Amino acid sequence: MEPENRELADIIDNLRRVFQVVNEHSKKAEKSSGITGPQLWAIKTISEKAPIRVSDLAHQMYLHPATVVGILDRLEARELVTRTRSSTDRRVVTIDLSEKGKELVRRAPEVAQGLLVAGLEKLSREKRKVIGEGLRYLVDILGVQEIPPKLMRSPEINTPE
Repeated sequence: MEPENRELADIIDNLRRVFQVVNEHSKKAEKSSGITGPQLWAIKTISEKAPIRVSDLAHQMYLHPATVVGILDRLEARELVTRTRSSTDRRVVTIDLSEKGKELVRRAPEVAQGLLVAGLEKLSREKRKVIGEGLRYLVDILGVQEIPPKLMRSPEINTPE
């Protein structure tokens, strides 16, 4: 195969690998925990930082606070997290895991989103910039700049509204 074609084949194969591992991790997480990957990622992040403010959780997950609130609503409905409003500043809400949530974290696998974030955070700024530019090119090639970013294997959309 010509070097140019080998280069393109490598790009396509690497994209396939990324999609495959994200899909497999997400399916495994959903099957073993009964919740979506983003919900499990939120619970794992909460378990590491609890009690944590909603805005800080959103920052840790690289999501908009409104998106995190939707995730938390579903987790609270399943009695996996608790929300506590500050007595000194009613605008501040902290999140903690319930006993049921702590048990779920103990038996749940890693989630792809958490692995991606942890890996990307370890990279130099220059390497993250190269990855970001490459992904922007892919988005441009596909013409999907206007599509709201949906969380992996989840109905959640990361929008500021």
